[in-house]
Amino acid sequence: MSAEVLRQRRAGVVLHPTSLPGPHGSGDLGPNAYYFVDWLHTAGQTLWQTLPLGPIGPGDSPYMSQSAMAGNPLLVALEPLVEQGWLDAAELRQDFDPLRVDYARVVPWRMQQLRRAFDGFLQATAGRPHPALQAWREAQAWWLQDYVLFMALDQAHGSGDWTHWPPALARREPAALQSALAAHGVELEFWSFVQWQFDLQWQALKDYAHSKQVLLVGDLPIFVAHHSADCWANAHLFELDAQGQPRVVAGVPPDFFSQAGQLWGNPLYNWPAMRKDNYRWWVARLRRQYALSDIVRIDHFRGFVDYWEIDAGAPSALQGRWQSGPGQALFDALKKALGELPIIAEDLGIITDEVHALRDYTGFPGMRVLQFAFGGDASHPYLPHNFEANTVVYTGTHDNDTARGWWASCSARERAFARQYLACDDANMPGALLRAALLSVAAWSMCPFQDVLGLDGSHRMNTPGALGCWSWRFSWDWVGPEAALQLSQLSALGGRCDLRALQLPE
Repeated sequence: MSAEVLRQRRAGVVLHPTSLPGPHGSGDLGPNAYYFVDWLHTAGQTLWQTLPLGPIGPGDSPYMSQSAMAGNPLLVALEPLVEQGWLDAAELRQDFDPLRVDYARVVPWRMQQLRRAFDGFLQATAGRPHPALQAWREAQAWWLQDYVLFMALDQAHGSGDWTHWPPALARREPAALQSALAAHGVELEFWSFVQWQFDLQWQALKDYAHSKQVLLVGDLPIFVAHHSADCWANAHLFELDAQGQPRVVAGVPPDFFSQAGQLWGNPLYNWPAMRKDNYRWWVARLRRQYALSDIVRIDHFRGFVDYWEIDAGAPSALQGRWQSGPGQALFDALKKALGELPIIAEDLGIITDEVHALRDYTGFPGMRVLQFAFGGDASHPYLPHNFEANTVVYTGTHDNDTARGWWASCSARERAFARQYLACDDANMPGALLRAALLSVAAWSMCPFQDVLGLDGSHRMNTPGALGCWSWRFSWDWVGPEAALQLSQLSALGGRCDLRALQLPE
């Protein structure tokens, strides 16, 4: 996909697949994902942005995954496994909450179904090699081998920290790895099977989205979790001590979201070590992302210029300090290896001239969030009259309240400024915010699905630093025909879809 696609005027919706309706406890890549693509097409939207697609981590977060390469097993739809004869549909009936993901129930139940499907697959193949699976495994071996062994060892030894495994395995001594491969053969096959099904289902959905002129926008967290296949298999590329524990961890200083900053806890990269092999791991990571998505949003783009380093064990992010990132060298290496890079740079937060310079050097569009626009004066860079075309505007992100929730809780000054700027009143929110985004000069306009539906703050996806997030789901009953009509008409007015959506007289 050429980076030129980022210069075309487009509109899209932000919705993670787990938020889709469906009978199996969480949204997945089944029928409702296809219904949503159809809805996007009807609404004149040509972009579907998701959160990271990897396995969830602590706190059910998709930003703390056990793998930067693997897909989330919870997204594997069960209906295709029934169609293959590997599962019995009659045994899938469960009484799950249709409007939130109860991860404590859903995760073990869905994993049980995937193991049952794997057993059905083994019975159907009678132990014979499956040509399609074998071919896929060979093509993906460069990341799959480490991932499936990591998952097998995680199941066998647990603890949530690979440094607590037997020392020879934690250090990846060759003899210990060979012994583990022999001992966990069936478990390795299971995790390969799950990832194979994820890839098959995702690629089918991607093809269907393309048939409806919808492009997929992925989300790439800048950091990875310590308890991950990536960190375990590439320990020399991270700032770890002799026991494999992080010496320093990631976070951010005080900002809009937290007066105490945020202590994320991810291990930090050993950038000098990465530079020695010309950023090979990053090249592989982006290559995998582009196999899944057409465009990639890179989270915390400023971390490539400088990042907030906190000593492991520090009580808060306040004890951190800035350190220099790889800057231009990383993106030169990525472009040399992969060609044009259709990337959105998440440049929110404390942004310096050096960050702007790197974004301009790469040519990546930055982000503007309208909820942040009304706290200053007319010079605020997030006000639409200050945009440049090479920009992606959002009414809000997954970390923000919904537009209606923001409107209810913002200051009286912000509300008064927004009323005058948007020429709106309480009844016009969030429609006025959506209109401002779609009619702006920004090449891309993105809107969380909650804002399309006009939902209040109880439908928020995530509150940074809080527990119990990432569980929101919607019901098709909430999506009347007026939502798609309004979105298509505003998108047409803004030159983001066919003008025929306006149904103008001849």
